[in-house]
Order: sequence, then C-alpha cells, then structure tokens
Amino acid sequence: MKLNNQNAALLVMDMQSAILRNLPDATEITGKVAEAIAKARAKNIPVIYVVVGFRPGMPEINMRNKGFSANKERMTNTNMEEWMKIDPAIAPLFGEIVVTKRRVSAFTGSDLEVVLRALDIQHIILTGIATSGVVLSTIREAADKDYRITVLSDCCADGDQEVHRVLTTKVFPRQSDVFTVEEWGKL
Repeated sequence: MKLNNQNAALLVMDMQSAILRNLPDATEITGKVAEAIAKARAKNIPVIYVVVGFRPGMPEINMRNKGFSANKERMTNTNMEEWMKIDPAIAPLFGEIVVTKRRVSAFTGSDLEVVLRALDIQHIILTGIATSGVVLSTIREAADKDYRITVLSDCCADGDQEVHRVLTTKVFPRQSDVFTVEEWGKL
C-alpha cells in the first residue's frame, strides 16, 4: 500500500514539557515523535505544532468547564509562556508553525483551520498527548470537517494504557487510518 502524503501535514499536539513530565515514559514518546517529525521533514510534509495555553489569569476558562476549571485555580499564577514550551527533544525548527488552542481539540480556540486551508492541507497526521484528549477530540472534529486523518499510534500517549489501546485499535479506525511511525514511514 502506498499512502498519498500530498496535501498532508503532521500535527504535533500538546507536546509541552509541562505536560510530558506527567508521563512515566516521556522519553519513549518524544523519541517516537522525533522520528515522525524527521520522516515528515524528509518527505517535505509540513510539521505544525499545537500547544494548549491561556492568557495570564486564564480568563478563557469558564467554571462550568469541568476539565479545565479544575486546573484554573491551581495554575492561575503559572507563567504561561514557560508552561507552553514544547519539549526541546522535538522543538520546532525556525519557520515551523506553532498554533495555540484554548480547549482540548486542536481546532477549538485556535487558527489551525485557517493555517490548514492556507497551506491547502487536506490530510492531517496526528501525534499527541493525550490519546483520550487532544487526539480523540481532534479526530472527531477533523472528521466532521472532512479531513483525511492518519493517527500514529505509537506517537500518542495516555495516562491509561487500556484507554489508549481501545481508542487506537477500536475507535480511531472508524474515522482514520492508524499506523505506527515505522509503518507510516514505509508507505
């Protein structure tokens, strides 16, 4: 099988040092994502980074948002610029795009869709943390927006290994192609 990577972009989502430090195997995931980034660059596939972040005081977070409001009080004095830094092992090169989102999906509260349209991207290749968070939400929204979607299963991670397994083997294949980075590199 030959995968058509024309009009494709690799999305590296929520790979911030502050988020990665919560994973026991952060080095393993950054190594796989670095491999995917190298393969994308070698194939002239744009690499787009997506980070989650907020203004000082986090005014974007409503207390009715169960997921984000739990962190608002704890993080209200956090230096967001520092918190949003992408892990140095997979940092963007000069000129690569970094998109800031305000919710779980890479599309929500960001200009990602505008960037993808400007680059004529029709196929997104996803990596990210967490599988049950940004990856799942982005797949759902991207499918509704008629993007072609590929997920690199070993370039995603979740705090719950069983949730990761179920999503990548049973749920994601309904709306996307799912490959390991090695399989994707051979296509």
